[in-house]
Amino acid sequence: MNTSVYTRFERARIIGARALQISMGAPILVDVPRTMIDPVEISLLEFSKDLIPMTVRRKKQNT
Repeated sequence: MNTSVYTRFERARIIGARALQISMGAPILVDVPRTMIDPVEISLLEFSKDLIPMTVRRKKQNT
């Protein structure tokens, strides 16, 4: 899913969940510099490259 279609809340949830996964030992999906060790920064990098394997399910609004 394109990163521009997420709300700020969805974006925060995705990045936070991925940072937790990385801190618990999940494989990193991008090449990162050796100096980058913060899981949040790494997950932001993955998010910017649209590589995070997560989806957002939204309920349809009754209009």
